[in-house]
Amino acid sequence: MDLPDGAELWDGPIRDEVDPRPVVSTVKRFRGRVIGLRTDHVDFGSQVVQRDVVEHPGAVGVLALDDDGRVLLLRQYRHPVGAYLWEPPAGLKDVTGEDPLVTAQRELLEEGGYIAERWERLVSFYNSPGGMDEHLTLYLAQGLRPAARVHTGEAEEASMPLAWVPLHEAVDLVLSGMIENPTAVVGILAAAARLLPTSGL
Repeated sequence: MDLPDGAELWDGPIRDEVDPRPVVSTVKRFRGRVIGLRTDHVDFGSQVVQRDVVEHPGAVGVLALDDDGRVLLLRQYRHPVGAYLWEPPAGLKDVTGEDPLVTAQRELLEEGGYIAERWERLVSFYNSPGGMDEHLTLYLAQGLRPAARVHTGEAEEASMPLAWVPLHEAVDLVLSGMIENPTAVVGILAAAARLLPTSGL
């Protein structure tokens, strides 16, 4: 296909690459309970620009599937968007040095009340790389068995009812815009790509 006028064609490998531009200086703007905000002066060679960055410790999520192929989702209030969102169990990577898998196992127990026999990394992504450094790793958990839910939440986490949704129905909910939480959207579609039959396209 012909390229648009002024477009560049990349001839290297198609993969994300860590290659930070030099930061000339940084101004710390804010430090809260979870996030921080800084302004970096970034050198792009031909110019130095200012970029605001929200600092985030990162997070994990758990796409838990039962033996009937249903996804565990929790209904939780999210104040920044003023909405109750359906999402998988998830939590911050806020324990220094902790293996993200251990964090995910704890979150599944605390928020969902389940223990899983089988774990594998499903997918990872940056939540909003244009303005924040949050990195999220999603795990697929199977071989579930109920355990005593370790209820540790308050406020938004005081009441988080759960639902079991067949994976194919969860895909439809995502594609119709009925589910918009990014952890749910990415996790459901990634699990569907891995586990559901495809058209062969």
